[in-house]
Amino acid sequence: MNKNLMKTFAAAALALMVGCMAGCGGSGNSGSGTAAPSGSAKSGSALSGKITLAGSTSMEKLCEAMKESFMEKHPGVTVTAEYTGSSSGVESLLQGSVNIGNASRRLKEGEKKKGAVENVVAIDGIAVVVDKNNKVSDLTTEQLVSVYTGKITNWSKLGGSNDAIVVIGREAGSGTRGAFEELLKIESKCKYAQELDSTGAVLAKVSSTPGAIGYVSLDAVDKKVKSASLNGVAAAEKNIKSGDYKLARPFVMATKGEISQQNELVREWFAYLKSETGRKVITGVGLILPQ
Repeated sequence: MNKNLMKTFAAAALALMVGCMAGCGGSGNSGSGTAAPSGSAKSGSALSGKITLAGSTSMEKLCEAMKESFMEKHPGVTVTAEYTGSSSGVESLLQGSVNIGNASRRLKEGEKKKGAVENVVAIDGIAVVVDKNNKVSDLTTEQLVSVYTGKITNWSKLGGSNDAIVVIGREAGSGTRGAFEELLKIESKCKYAQELDSTGAVLAKVSSTPGAIGYVSLDAVDKKVKSASLNGVAAAEKNIKSGDYKLARPFVMATKGEISQQNELVREWFAYLKSETGRKVITGVGLILPQ
């Protein structure tokens, strides 16, 4: 009788063990089934690949800051940028050699007809700069036009010293030059002493040349030069926002086709530009957020 009771208990214990194992096994499979999609989604969201940009030298500070911030968030993505000038950047885009063409000006109708789409990411002021020892600190629009078209050639005509005005500009194809001449309505009328191929080159030349005058992106102005006001209005963010300072232009990151038609990496790049972090990067380099 005791033996039979022991057998019964043993059978019951064995059944209980089998039931527990089956239950645990079922639970394990269920957990595995839940975990697999989660792991796959995580892997899918870890972006990898390369984004290429080319174009405006004026946009270098913005691009470098944005690249660093974006790649910190997405370590698997490499972002490269070449600063070859606005027209060259848009041309590279249209030829398919880069994902994004940077232009520090509005896109031309011809560029749009070929498929380039204008994506304004920031607003920049164009500062008129002179050497630090120049006594002239304010110009009217009419005076600035006269200087760049060769009608006024000496600073004494503007209340300054008896020194020749050395007119410095950017090379043909520069977005800064295009915007500057378009805003002042002096396209193809400028009388340049020198045409330089980068923002840094203009700053260096103006800072080291007595009597020189040039134009550069507002965010690039440093202590080596003096920024002249225009019509009594300083080149400053608040004055650009209010519309009182007239020399302002867009920073464009052009795509071939709409952003929605781009690959995942490029779509994420533009989403990042519009994010809170991206907006902080834009304002952090002295640019204005587009309306």
